[in-house]
Parts: sequence; structure tokens; C-alpha cells
Amino acid sequence: MAVVPQEAIDQFEALMDEVDESLKRTFQNMHQGYPHETLMRFLKAREGNVTKAHKMLVDCLNWRVQNDIDDMLAKPIVPVDLYRAIRDSQLIGLSGYTNEGLPVFAVGVGLSTFDRASVHYYVQSHIQINEYRDRVILPAATKKYGRHVSKCIKVLDMTGLKLSALNQIKLVTIISSIDDLNYPEKTLTYYIVNAPYVFSACWKVVKPLLQERTRRKINVLSGCGQDDLLKIMNYSSLPHFCRKRCSGSSKHLQNNADNCFSLDHPFHQQLYNHVKQQFLVRKPVEPVKQGSVHVTLPEDADERDIAKILESELEKFEDLQRCPESLEDLKINDDKC
Repeated sequence: MAVVPQEAIDQFEALMDEVDESLKRTFQNMHQGYPHETLMRFLKAREGNVTKAHKMLVDCLNWRVQNDIDDMLAKPIVPVDLYRAIRDSQLIGLSGYTNEGLPVFAVGVGLSTFDRASVHYYVQSHIQINEYRDRVILPAATKKYGRHVSKCIKVLDMTGLKLSALNQIKLVTIISSIDDLNYPEKTLTYYIVNAPYVFSACWKVVKPLLQERTRRKINVLSGCGQDDLLKIMNYSSLPHFCRKRCSGSSKHLQNNADNCFSLDHPFHQQLYNHVKQQFLVRKPVEPVKQGSVHVTLPEDADERDIAKILESELEKFEDLQRCPESLEDLKINDDKC
């Protein structure tokens, strides 16, 4: 569906005005200042059917609320050794941007083993990258390029792909379902590169699990894809496995700064530091215990009497002068409420 009629957008907006406040709050975090564009994504995902798109979006918002997705970027995966293990076995990274400003995400399909952590952590990591993309990467690209950037492209590296990869089909299906249902129309094109002979056999199994709208976006390139990808991005934005001098070398660049899969790559360092900072910002601060005082007030006391009694009782604290928050700045409002 190429064009979304304005009438459909208006109907969709009217329906969204009726949802609960909790859903409206998470929708704000989700649309990042572009509600119309977000509604259009869900309409496209449901072929322009407003009723189906509305159900899809409400289901997505409920999923966000029930799973605390708004706080996902404040939940670091610790210790760092665990996170490094995930990065070494769930290969994904940001290599650069296209000429039009779309982020280029690289995915090491063939060499991802998903065998260093539980399913929970792999799913958490995937959602964190999605949220970081939508709430940090895309807004920054929008600001830099002076226009709304809402999509990315993904380059899928099939280097090392074996039939045994189908053993991870359950996890791949979970992650694919999360993207299809909760992050629709976020990827413009999927480019497949370095496809070995077993790719066709694996593709026959995976293809039926994908949504038709996703299958239409898949483009299989010849070899490492360098020549084709250079038509839409410069050389520095190419994933390392797409460079002819490094073709097929994803496995051997794990400590190389050019390897966008590595935790040492700037993208992952920035992401990990962002999550840690968000955790510290949102971490609840325990109140400092300064002591307590019990005050008995006469039943007929008015506001002025209450103010005087409180001042008198507070003066009884012997260490009051050493308290960093002096009562000199304390104002007792005795105006009528």
C-alpha cells in the first residue's frame, strides 16, 4: 500500500483518542513526536484497514505497558561479561548510514549461535536495540538530515550459514514476531549477502514464517554485495563483511574496531553507556533518615498555631545548625488553602 488516505488517518486518530491514558503515554514514547507517521506505519502493515490497524496498535501498546518497554533502556544486562557473550553470539550492529540518512544495521545471521545466554536475554537485547534505534538513532538522524527519518535498512550476512542454524528457529521466530507486531514498517529493505549454497534450503523453511510484506522487502545480492550497496551508501558505511578485502571475515574481526558486531565498536559502547546512564537516572533514591518528631496539635488549632508549634518542635533538634538544609530557607505557608 503506497499511499495512506487522509480519511483513514483521521479515523485512526479518533479511535486513538479513546484509549486509556496509560496507552497514550507509551504511544508518546513510541512515536517520538511523529504520531501521524506512526499511525501510517500501522495502517500500511494492515493494508489500510483502520479497524485492523487500530487493533494492532492497541495490542502493541498493551504489550509495551505489560512488559515495561518504556523502561527497557534503563535495564542494563549485567555483568558486562554476559553482555559481551550476547554480543559475540547475537551478531548485530550499526555500520553507518545510507546517502539518504537511513541507518545501516548489519546482522550476522550465519555466525550467530545464540548459545551463550538464555532466550530472555537475547530477546531483551534485541528489544533494547530496537528502542535505541527508535528513540536515539532515528531522532538524531532526523535532526542531522533535516527531514523525518523513520526507517533503516538491514544487511544480513549469511557467512558460515549451516543447516544446524535451523535449531534456533524458535528464537528467530520470537524475534521476528516482535518486530512484525510491534515495530512494523521500520525496515525499508533487507539485503542478503554472502549466501552459501545451503541458503536456499534454509530459506524454504524460514520464508513461510515471515509476513508477506516482509518477504517483499528482501533482496538477495551477489557475493558480498559491495558493488550494489555502494549505490546507496559510501564505503565507510559498508558493514565489514561487505568489503571485498574483508569478505567472509566476520568471524575473524571480533577484536577489530571495524567490526560493528563487537562490543568494542562505538555503536555498542554508546548503547551500553546510554543504558547504564538511564539506569542511574531512574534508580530510586532512598530518603536520608534525619530523625523524626511527634507533634500533638490541639483540636481547635488554626494554621498560625500549627506553624508556631512546628517551628518550636523543630528547634529542639540539637544538630539542626549542622544540617546541610538549614531552616533559614524553610517557608511555612499559613495562607488559607
